[in-house]
Amino acid sequence: MLGHEIAHVANGDMVTLTLIQGVLNTFVVFLSRVIGYFVDSMLRSKDEESSGPGMGFYITSFVLDILLGFVASMIVAWFSRYREFRADEGSAQLLGNKQPMINALARLNSMQAGELPASVAAMGITGGLGKLFASHPPLDERIAALQAVR
Repeated sequence: MLGHEIAHVANGDMVTLTLIQGVLNTFVVFLSRVIGYFVDSMLRSKDEESSGPGMGFYITSFVLDILLGFVASMIVAWFSRYREFRADEGSAQLLGNKQPMINALARLNSMQAGELPASVAAMGITGGLGKLFASHPPLDERIAALQAVR
């Protein structure tokens, strides 16, 4: 598993993910403000005394910040899952053999996860839509991907 973490460092995953998150957040804010401006302009087109943004701008921007933020989070999570596969592969390359990484993932997969405490249960990511926000792919998928590597 140390090889996996070294592969993350060698691939520059933390820097890359930070940059992607920053760029996506910039687009979220920019797009929500531009769309908010247009919505507000259409709502206030007959108002001759309009100066500055109105309620249409603020409401639209607020709603789009939330919705586009969720989309951005899903994109970052997808990229993170992709980088996990690459780190697994990098570990196998560092070791010159993929079997130790497969064994480590299988061991993790065989461990019984404890139930989350009630105070943090809402933060647990489960199936369905929750998978879109998961930063790591399921261990079975990671093992299958490593087994497919030559």
